[in-house]
Amino acid sequence: MGKARLEAFSDGVIAVIITIMVLEMKVPHGVELAALEPVVPVFVCYALSFVYVAIYWNNHHHMLHAAGAVDGAILWANLHLLFWLSLIPFVTGWMGENHFAPLPVAMYGAVLLLSAISYYILSRTLIRHDGGKSRIAQALGSDFKGRISVVMYAIAIPLSFVSRWVAVALYAAVAAMWLVPDRRIERTLSE
Repeated sequence: MGKARLEAFSDGVIAVIITIMVLEMKVPHGVELAALEPVVPVFVCYALSFVYVAIYWNNHHHMLHAAGAVDGAILWANLHLLFWLSLIPFVTGWMGENHFAPLPVAMYGAVLLLSAISYYILSRTLIRHDGGKSRIAQALGSDFKGRISVVMYAIAIPLSFVSRWVAVALYAAVAAMWLVPDRRIERTLSE
């Protein structure tokens, strides 16, 4: 089965996720700079989450570009990923509205962790479908960044109750790590 519908559907869901996040930001009711102060935590959460969703969209695009075709297992693995990504607006709003309180910070990390695990499941399902010697298998390789991300989330979640700012810094560090372009797929496809 072709992958065009899967890509189009995923792009649409991710666009809605970003739209929901921005609509959660309330406009201040003042014209002075001080009116923006209550919105700062919400904006910081939005910016971090926007970066995460953008990273997932970009990597999802590249991964599907390298894949051959899709089957039912891939469709379900993709929906699993989209489910966890669709919870990002909720935990983003909760964390921002509560000024980075420990439980919302931990739940934000849990959603990030489960998104990363579901992305890994999708990538392995694509590799299983196309074969161990396929372009996608070569492009993804051992997925070191994916593995270290899961470890960092797993550390940050309980750390949220000890030092929420260190946990948030770990989430930001994972995002920064993924902002560095991963050229494996592009390199493999150009060969």
